[in-house]
Amino acid sequence: MNFKRIFLLLLLTSTFSTFAQKDGYWDKERATTKEVLVSAGDRLVVKTEDLPVGTTEIVYRITLLDKNQQMANSLVSLLKSIPDPYGIGQGSAGAVFLMSKISGDDQCTYSLFTSNEEAKKYASDGKTDTACYSQSEPVSKDAKRISLDKNSCLKENTTTIWFGFESKNWFLTQKIVLEVVPWVDIKLNRGWNQDNKNEIISLCKTSTMAQKMANSDDFCVCILDKIMKQYRYSEFQKLLAVEKTKVYKDFGNACYKDADISKNIYNDLRNQASSLTKQQKYNEAIQKLSTIINDGKATALDYNSIGYCYLLTRQYAKALKFLQEGEKLDDTELLVKLNLAHVYLVSNRYSDAKAIYKKYQDQNVTDNISWKDKTKTDFAVFEKAGLPSKDFEKVLKLYN
Repeated sequence: MNFKRIFLLLLLTSTFSTFAQKDGYWDKERATTKEVLVSAGDRLVVKTEDLPVGTTEIVYRITLLDKNQQMANSLVSLLKSIPDPYGIGQGSAGAVFLMSKISGDDQCTYSLFTSNEEAKKYASDGKTDTACYSQSEPVSKDAKRISLDKNSCLKENTTTIWFGFESKNWFLTQKIVLEVVPWVDIKLNRGWNQDNKNEIISLCKTSTMAQKMANSDDFCVCILDKIMKQYRYSEFQKLLAVEKTKVYKDFGNACYKDADISKNIYNDLRNQASSLTKQQKYNEAIQKLSTIINDGKATALDYNSIGYCYLLTRQYAKALKFLQEGEKLDDTELLVKLNLAHVYLVSNRYSDAKAIYKKYQDQNVTDNISWKDKTKTDFAVFEKAGLPSKDFEKVLKLYN
């Protein structure tokens, strides 16, 4: 029974490690390992190797050695058994695990700085007020994890950290070994931080496509995702202006055709067209509806809406053309039928109009609006717009 439990625990740990490692990795190639000598009572500053783009955590270990002592295990070798930095942060056990198995009798204090100027000042006067972290109690060894979201020593654009040491040995030179290993987030390693993403989103929102939309957020995020997948930030920045324009255009077209995004885009255009129609801005509404039709996304009601706008702007031939297209899409849509009758009526085709008005007079054009009521409402709008109205009363008498 105990063997089974142990086996299950090992299996779960292995599975967790496999999945966790997909998010990032310990970058042993750019780890810092430096051995320095500090004179008795002196101060010294050590600069880490450049941290790779996408560093979100670092683990460091400081060990003071007596003369001729050698490190038993490197920090990199110890971290091979830990899949991600969060395993270290689970209480003091992680830090104890990282501690060197040996250390000398010497002790030191140390502080961390994020700029060379602050580190130089510390080396000169020993003040730690500008340090992002300071270990004021002398130690012979120490190990800690620093996280991007929890410590000011590691900010989003931090590329280097300076370690300042002060010897607490007043008689002999002491040997200090500093080891720093960065954890690199795979996604952030491509250079796309928050500022860079916002830059792309802002540029997208000024594009012609985005400005057609009431809400372009999903569209611009789609473009951003495609750019991030295709390019590292540094690679994208090196593109010529014309190349960037083409990238935006190509990815914009792809996102524009995405089913979910296009559905929202075209619904936005319909809502805008409806609002413009109510404001009697028919030409602007026609432009919105034309985009839907030209993209091949129009429904019978879209053809009905544009036909209605052409009718009110006295473009009867165009109104007829689009209403007939709508009729082909859905021969049961009575709003299309009613507007067809209207076009015939104002175009001096009374007999064609009469046949339609009579045929559907006892039906509803929507679930709660009757054919007759909608006819009366439309005629009132048409009269106000100055459309030919000599036959309006004749049609209304057909309903009596």
